[in-house]
Amino acid sequence: MGNVRPAGKRLYFAKVRAPIGGRPEKIRNFHAYMRQTLKHIGLIVLGLATGAAATLAFSQASAQSATTPLPLEQLRLLAEVFGQIKREYVQPVDDKKLLTAAIKGMVSSLDPHSSYLDKEEYKELQEQTRGRFAGLGIEISQEDGLVKVITPIEDSPAFKAGLKPGDLITRIDDKPVRGMTLDQAVKRMRGAPGSKVTLTIYRKSDERTFPVSIVRAEIRVQSVKGKLLEPGIAYVRITSFQERTVPDLAKKLQELSKDQPVKGLILDLRNNGGGILQSAVGVSAAFVQNGATVVTTNGQIEDAKQKYTATFDNYRLSASPDDPLKGEAPIWKTVPMVVLVNAYSASASEIVAGALQDSKRALIMGKTTFGKGSVQTVRQLSPDTALRLTTAYYYTPSGRSIQSIGIKPDVPVDQNPKGDPDDVLVTREIDYQNHLHNTQTPDEQKEIDARETRRLEELRRLEEENAKKTPEERKKESQERLPDLGSADDFMLQQAVHQLKGEPVQRTKSRLEANAGPLPKDAKAAPAATPAAGAKTDPKTDTVVPAKPTDKK
Repeated sequence: MGNVRPAGKRLYFAKVRAPIGGRPEKIRNFHAYMRQTLKHIGLIVLGLATGAAATLAFSQASAQSATTPLPLEQLRLLAEVFGQIKREYVQPVDDKKLLTAAIKGMVSSLDPHSSYLDKEEYKELQEQTRGRFAGLGIEISQEDGLVKVITPIEDSPAFKAGLKPGDLITRIDDKPVRGMTLDQAVKRMRGAPGSKVTLTIYRKSDERTFPVSIVRAEIRVQSVKGKLLEPGIAYVRITSFQERTVPDLAKKLQELSKDQPVKGLILDLRNNGGGILQSAVGVSAAFVQNGATVVTTNGQIEDAKQKYTATFDNYRLSASPDDPLKGEAPIWKTVPMVVLVNAYSASASEIVAGALQDSKRALIMGKTTFGKGSVQTVRQLSPDTALRLTTAYYYTPSGRSIQSIGIKPDVPVDQNPKGDPDDVLVTREIDYQNHLHNTQTPDEQKEIDARETRRLEELRRLEEENAKKTPEERKKESQERLPDLGSADDFMLQQAVHQLKGEPVQRTKSRLEANAGPLPKDAKAAPAATPAAGAKTDPKTDTVVPAKPTDKK
C-alpha cells in the first residue's frame, strides 16, 4: 500500500472545469475554424488528463500523459459533429455550452458517480462537506413527480414555518414542481440569506393545499446527534460524514459517558448517504482498537493504493495538531454495540459498517446497504469548476469489496413491524446500468437476475394481498407514516435495544433479504473480543439495497 494521504486531501463518496476558450474572433472559412476547434478540443482532453493528475500529485502522471496518444480519429469525429451542429442546427448554439455538454457526457458515461462539476455544482459540493449552506433547511426526496419533505432540520426556517415530514411540495414560487429534477428543485429553493421563497404544500394527513412563505437563512447541518435512550443505553446518529463529524462525535461521546456508566451503544447510520472518506475513518477509529485497519483502496495509479488505519494521520482533515479523539473514554472501544443500516446507507456509511463488522466490534442490524464500493477524488480544474472522478475501489479490513453488493446485516430487521413492502421498489447501486462491476463476483449478472426474480415474486405476492383489501384499508395504509428515526416509536431502534438487553428481536419479513433466517443463539452485540459480535458478509450473496440519498435544501 502507498503512504497515507497528506492532511487536507479529501476523498469523497457520492447525497470540479478548466476554462474553455471561446470561438476565434475571425474565421475566414469553415475548414480553418474546424482545424482550430479540433486543436482546441485536443488541448481540453489533454488538460483533463494532466491537470487533474498534477493536482493529485500522482508520481506516474507525467509519464502516463506523455506516452498516451490522443485518439485523433475520435477527436476528428467530435469536431465534425460540432461543425454539423454549428452549420445546420435550427438555431445558433453557444460554443461553450456545446463543449461543456460534451465533457459532461464523457465523464458521466464512466459510472454513476463520476461527474464534471460546473460552478453551481462545485459550490454545492463544498457546502455539503462543510455542513453549511443558505436555504430552507429540509431533507427532501421525490415522490410521484413531486418533492417530498423527509424532515425539516431542527431550528431551520422550514422547521419554524411548520413544515412536516411527508409534506409534498407542488410549487416553488408559482413554478410547478412536476417535471423538475430534484437538483432543479434544490437550486430554486436555495438562495441568499434573507431572501424569500413561497412553497405550495399538499399535506396528505389534512387533505389540503396551502402556501408557506419562508425566509432563507444560513443552515448549519449537525451531522452528529445523540442521547441516552434509557439508563446505560446510548444512541448516536450520524446523518452524513462532513469536516466536523469526528470532532462533533468525540464531543457527543464525552457528554454521553459523563454522568453514568454506558452499558450499550447504538450507532445509527440509516439514510446516511456518505461524505468524506477521512471522516469515516475517524468515526471507525472511535470504536476500534488504535492502529486497526479500517479500509484499503486500490486503483490504477500508485497513489490510489492506500491503507487507512485507526490513527490520527489517517483522519486528519486540517493542519490542526490536536486529535479530537485524544482522551476518549476507553469504554467506547469495548462497550457492546449495534449499528443500524438500511438501503440508503451508502459509501462512507458502508466503510464504517464494514470495518466494525469485520473487526467483530459491532453487530450490524437492519437492511442490506446500498452497495457503493468506490471512492471519488474531487480535483479543482479552475477557480469555479472541478472533476469528480472515481479513482479506486475500497475494501473492508478482511479484503472484501462491497461494490454493487452492499453490507449484509448480521440481524435483518424491518423499519415497519408489519414488514417493509416498499423494499421491492428500492433502487441500489447494482440497478444502475453503468455501475462498476464487482471484481470479486465474476457472475454478477446471475446475482442481478436472481435478485430481479425475487423482486418480481414479492411484487406478485403483494399485489395479490392488496387485491383482497377494501378501499378503506388501502386509504388508511396510504396515510400511515413511519415514526421519525431515533424516536420512541422507531421500531428498528427498539429491536436494537432488545438486542443489547438480550431480549427477543423481531427479524425481517422481507423475502428479498437472502440471509433472513433465524438468529443464531450465540449472536450478540459485544466488544471486539467476542466472535459472535460480527458475522462475515458473503460478497457473492445479493440482497435489497437503496434509492437516491435525500438532499438537503
